[in-house]
Amino acid sequence: MTRPPRRPRSRPCGRRCCTPVPARGSGRTAAPACSGEPDLSDTPERADALLGPAAIRELAQQLDLRPTKTLGQNFLHDANTIRKIVRTADLQDDDVVCEVGPGLGSLTLGLLPACAHVTAVEIDPRLADQLPVTVAQRAPDVAGRLTVVTADALRVQELPGPPPTALVANLPYNIAVPVLLHLLELVPTIRTSLVLVQAEVADRLAAAPGTPAYGVPSVKAAWYADVRRAGNVPRPVFWPVPNVDSGLVALTRRPAPDGDRAATFAVIDAAFATRRKGLRAALARWAGSPAAAEVRLRAAGIDPTTRGEQLSVTDFARLAATDPVTAEER
Repeated sequence: MTRPPRRPRSRPCGRRCCTPVPARGSGRTAAPACSGEPDLSDTPERADALLGPAAIRELAQQLDLRPTKTLGQNFLHDANTIRKIVRTADLQDDDVVCEVGPGLGSLTLGLLPACAHVTAVEIDPRLADQLPVTVAQRAPDVAGRLTVVTADALRVQELPGPPPTALVANLPYNIAVPVLLHLLELVPTIRTSLVLVQAEVADRLAAAPGTPAYGVPSVKAAWYADVRRAGNVPRPVFWPVPNVDSGLVALTRRPAPDGDRAATFAVIDAAFATRRKGLRAALARWAGSPAAAEVRLRAAGIDPTTRGEQLSVTDFARLAATDPVTAEER
């Protein structure tokens, strides 16, 4: 007797959204359909040169390092998560990567084999001095691809070596947005970026006009790039474990809107300083008066009763480019 072909058994994708749940009417479990953004901590892979929890703690002990919130020090220690971040970054063999806050080197060790060079910017001198040593010990074949810059990423004005084409970083959460915007402005050769930030910040960076999370970070990031959420990273893959969720944000560089960046950013700041007000009132100080704000809004083709959260970065650039209203015209 010929048996009908077996139907393939569904398997969970390994994400948190696919945690097995009890099936109705039985003591067994069933895997629900996958939904939501990917969680970057599936079945562990071979660690190779990457730093695991034991190695991270050993290095920290050697350096007498006590991670501080001031510097946003939460170190990745899960090899599988690091590999997936590197794959998500989609680096090419000739890419030059700028990494901010390499810490003990977990992500650095994952990046070096995937690109031509890594320029790591580290504010903590102990960590900056240790990083080349760690790489030389664990990945000597790619150690020559690393340059370490001991500096504050918020204040750095130039980077040595070949111009970076990609930014991949576990950014300190308390200064993530200013660092990202500073580097995108400072290094126009950065083509793609993948940054790990607090989940709430990730939502804000990737938010679209008219959504609750849309605000200053959303608009300013959009000046430089198309922005999207690229996954979630669970808390236990960090040491120490943070008390907030984390998320990845991917940015792809595109031409900036027509207009002046500084002038546009000034309008953005003014519009969201009192985001519940209509733009006629919110931009009164920026324009000189509510009446002057209305004149400039209408000149840009924008309804004066609109709120800032409804405007795209192109709208803000067009508004910034309108002529100032003289005192006699106010």
